Amino acid sequence: MTRLARVGNVLNVADDAELAERLAARTLELVDVPSESRDEAALAAHVLRVLDSGGVAVRDAGDTCVVAECGAAEGPLVVLAGHFDTVPAQGNRPGRRDADAVHGLGATDMKAALAVMIETGLLLRDAGKRLSLCFFGREELGIADSALSPLLARDAQLSGADLALVMEPTDNALQGGCLGNVNATWTFTGRSGHSARPWLADNAITHAAAGVEALHAVPVERMQFDGLEFAEVASVTMIAGGIAENVIPDRVTCHVNYRYAPGRSAADAEARIRALCDQPHATLEIDSNAPSGAVAVGHPLVRELIAAGGLPVAPKQAWTPVAEFALAGVPAVNFGPGDPAYAHRRDEHVRVDALVRSARTLEAFLCSSCAKPWRAG
Repeated sequence: MTRLARVGNVLNVADDAELAERLAARTLELVDVPSESRDEAALAAHVLRVLDSGGVAVRDAGDTCVVAECGAAEGPLVVLAGHFDTVPAQGNRPGRRDADAVHGLGATDMKAALAVMIETGLLLRDAGKRLSLCFFGREELGIADSALSPLLARDAQLSGADLALVMEPTDNALQGGCLGNVNATWTFTGRSGHSARPWLADNAITHAAAGVEALHAVPVERMQFDGLEFAEVASVTMIAGGIAENVIPDRVTCHVNYRYAPGRSAADAEARIRALCDQPHATLEIDSNAPSGAVAVGHPLVRELIAAGGLPVAPKQAWTPVAEFALAGVPAVNFGPGDPAYAHRRDEHVRVDALVRSARTLEAFLCSSCAKPWRAG
């Protein structure tokens, strides 16, 4: 096969057709293995078997984690990281494919990326960089449940990596950093009473409506960090209340989700959302706080990746495991083939040409000094 060199080279169509077939078939294969959060064991075992049978040095790292080693024996260590789990099915498994795309649960987030990781491990022969493939579970449940942070705590090699590429959906852009994510319970209280005599009661729904409207009116706050602009937003995502059809309720609870930019500390984020939710008859309890992830787009290896693929650079307007790697001291960025606009949707899909572009970009980045980076067949 002809190796993709630096930006501007023309790809060999026949070579790309073969690679496209491998990547599409692998993605569909992974889509059809159920792996909703907390049910990733079958997919972890499948990936372990595929890599092991292909001659890749791979191991069961425990707790739904699989780690493989390939690439150079020396040089900087790059980690490709991806999660096994998906959100619940929406009638979109088994998957299907057509000439342009692979469709099905997790195709975008993030079985397309897992397919690229696997095929990179199977096809990569020579590389100028050491490479670890890091697969893990329970990412969709949040940082408190993620299997990645405990893995980084017990694996000195992964936590000592020079760079982690978290292969979350970015549509093959380089996305720096990630938003912090606060979840909180906002409780409004009043006094219950008969609905025929509401003046004798104090309606908690009325208080909640005023509070929700006030929070909705808060403008999006734009924050610059290392040249990228992030949007800080707070939203009510769930609301519950009521006792009976003829009773004025004395309690309403809302779920508040607050996303904050890199550069804002976790403590400052909690103070900020408390201030935004400071309303009469209300209390706020912080349920979880996943910190933001640092922007590492200026890192030399990241600049090399950007150049290798001619990648556009943007902020990551979501939380990702970039934050977990950052907490472990590993610079990390987001790069993956899935289009984030289709993540978690019933019509989730990934374009086959996006799979090829992702794999070729990694090839150029990992193998810029190699004569024959891909194994035949």
